[in-house]
Amino acid sequence: EVQLVESGGGSVQAGGSLRLSCQASVSTSSGYCMGWIRQAPGAEREVVARIQTSTSIAFYADSVKGRFTLSRDSARNTLYLQMDSLKPEDTAIYYCAAYPSTSLLCRRGPSDWTYWGQGTQVTVSS
Repeated sequence: EVQLVESGGGSVQAGGSLRLSCQASVSTSSGYCMGWIRQAPGAEREVVARIQTSTSIAFYADSVKGRFTLSRDSARNTLYLQMDSLKPEDTAIYYCAAYPSTSLLCRRGPSDWTYWGQGTQVTVSS
């Protein structure tokens, strides 16, 4: 069982930045797909960024490409999402999620991930 605890959400004006953190209760240094999944009101869940921890190669949704950056601190079992140039449409609850896998692309659907954090609200005002 992997427990994920997020932090770092909040309110910011458009164009601003936030950094989300996700600490895992166990080592996820290899063999896990980890990522951030967001849920906006009235919208479907979206995997905005994902990473295979064995390779540390990250993939991004087109909606955030060039603005969001995923990174990891293996020693702290922590995943980060740096969000820059935020837009009002980025407003959502952001969940850290993970599942054990050796998949290099981590393409599991947004509702099919195994482990979830409690979510953190990100609100971007115009």
